[in-house]
Amino acid sequence: MTKPKSKRKPGRPRSTDEWREVTGALIRRAETQGEVILRFEDVWKTFGSKSIYEGVNLEVRRGEVLTIMGGSGTGKSVLLKLLIGLHRPDKGHIWVGGKDIAELSEEDLLPVRRQIGMVFQGAALFDSLDVYENVAYAIREHFDWEEQEIRETVAEKLELVGLPGTERLKPSDLSGGMKKRVGLARVLATQAEVILYDEPTTGLDPTNTRRINELIRDVNERVGVTSVVVTHDMGSAFEISDRLAMLHEKTIAWTGTVADAKAAEGGVIREFIEGRLGEKAAV
Repeated sequence: MTKPKSKRKPGRPRSTDEWREVTGALIRRAETQGEVILRFEDVWKTFGSKSIYEGVNLEVRRGEVLTIMGGSGTGKSVLLKLLIGLHRPDKGHIWVGGKDIAELSEEDLLPVRRQIGMVFQGAALFDSLDVYENVAYAIREHFDWEEQEIRETVAEKLELVGLPGTERLKPSDLSGGMKKRVGLARVLATQAEVILYDEPTTGLDPTNTRRINELIRDVNERVGVTSVVVTHDMGSAFEISDRLAMLHEKTIAWTGTVADAKAAEGGVIREFIEGRLGEKAAV
């Protein structure tokens, strides 16, 4: 009888070199954690007559997973789009690695955007391209590499997200969770320092939700990136986060650790956790 192969979680180190990689990332993370890498400073934003933010202040520390929570229509995803310059603030400053991007031209934004990758809610894969070309596309946009190096990087990143050997599958062949993992592999291939996740578990069943949550933590620890996550899923927020930030009434109304949130006996964070916080309807 053939001895069954042992199973390991996707992305877990399996060799001495991989363990060294993980250890190195953890050491670098420990050395730099606490350093502010992203900062919103008195940010105001409106769309037409609708005011979204009135004086948002928020800091993101290098190496952490910060999760942004809030009710529907509070502008959680808008914060991510401001970070990559898809929207511009009406007033205030947005600092990325010590550079205020609020007034940068499109050309000057390009180097900043190379530091930040975004995993979109729907993965945003090209339907006509297979998995290999979806991931390789991002590499070709950022680097002038030989095809062999591209092939090796695509294979490495797909292995990291638990999808080895899927290069020739089309997006239509993939489940929702697999599409999100391909989206993450594409971001990792660009060597981004910051990864933004827009509702990463939306539309997933409990099993795939758990897998995506584990993957976010695993990637953060192994690669040493900084992650900003937008979600309305309190279970996921508690599982993946180092810190939480809550949008309420057009500003950041609360920040703290998961332990702080669970221990809160009152205030907006306790009302939000218990589903008692009044939410304004989205428009």
